[in-house]
Amino acid sequence: MAELPAVADRPVVTDLPATADAVVIGAGLVGAATAAALAGAGLRVCLLDRTGLLGGTSAAGEGNLLISDKRPGPEVDLMLRSLRLWRDFAASCADKYGDIEFEEKGGLVVAWTARQWASLRSLADEHQRAGVRIEELPGPSALEVEPLLSAQVHGAMRYPQDAQVSPMAAAAAFLRSADVTVVTGAAVTGARLEAGALRAIHTERGTVSTPCAVIAAGPWSGPVARLFGTDAPVRPRRGDIIVTEPVRRLIRHKVYEADYVSTVTGDGVGFSTVVEGTRSGTVLIGSSREFVGFDPAARPATVAELARHATRLFPSLAGVRALRTYHGFRPATPDRRPLIGPDPHINGLFFAAGHEGAGIGLAPVTAELVAAQVTGTAPPVDPAPYDPARFAAAGWAA
Repeated sequence: MAELPAVADRPVVTDLPATADAVVIGAGLVGAATAAALAGAGLRVCLLDRTGLLGGTSAAGEGNLLISDKRPGPEVDLMLRSLRLWRDFAASCADKYGDIEFEEKGGLVVAWTARQWASLRSLADEHQRAGVRIEELPGPSALEVEPLLSAQVHGAMRYPQDAQVSPMAAAAAFLRSADVTVVTGAAVTGARLEAGALRAIHTERGTVSTPCAVIAAGPWSGPVARLFGTDAPVRPRRGDIIVTEPVRRLIRHKVYEADYVSTVTGDGVGFSTVVEGTRSGTVLIGSSREFVGFDPAARPATVAELARHATRLFPSLAGVRALRTYHGFRPATPDRRPLIGPDPHINGLFFAAGHEGAGIGLAPVTAELVAAQVTGTAPPVDPAPYDPARFAAAGWAA
């Protein structure tokens, strides 16, 4: 079992329930938020995980809640709503569910060249038309908000709505906010279907009868979907992060290079520095993006490239020691938009997966959208851009 006393103010449930109105598979932040939303809608919810709470991608994330890296259109609209939900949830948490370390520290997107600056300004114009707040910092103005930034930068765009949160604290808060049965060590092994509709889920700890399941298993959502006899176009995309020794607070924002968005949407190996300070004084340096399956092997060349990029951005980091590195696997879809909604083949099966690096940021709005679709209520945003059926016509095989 997970260490539930540390994350929920209720007795630990050790047995799989015989029945549930809905089962959520995957106890990362998206899964926890979705389970809480469904329970808040009045359903008896069981949250399953094969290991423990936040044992996968969420635990390897930096807690980013970013609007600055979202493409104009549905992605920006979805993230703007999610940021509002995060602010409201954080405001309610301190007295009820604990501090989730929500901080609107802002993001700084840096351009090195005039060409990058022109692209940044064009993107910023589109963002502003969608309601995103932006402050333009040409030339040396960027150093006024980040004094240790390289003097070679051409300029920067400041996104004050960019924020961060503690994934573990937030997951705990979501589970404290609702009556959810959490069962870990319960890997899904199969499902029982009748006339194309879900009737039960088989796990290593037994079988739970249910008419509804939500796959929120991050980069493992594809293999889990196949256990139900369907497909999900989700594959793992590895990212490595460096953690430095504690230092005085050198960096005030989340700072990243202008080509970060292109590395998010591209298919090759991507390096675009993201650097930020933490409350403890360490500096986090990320992040690479590589399609290498679930390969856990150390990647010294990747880490060296991250360090090179970071010291170019902040020259003073050259004298700071790296304490450790770690990696995680982001759940990527072919079009880089998440799967949020019903499976096109199995009645009662839903997805909340494929967010790549935006799962933490989009967790509350994903939960809200899934809960609306499961209960048949009006969705908070147009669900069409995230409909899993958009891949069915292409004959996707995960």
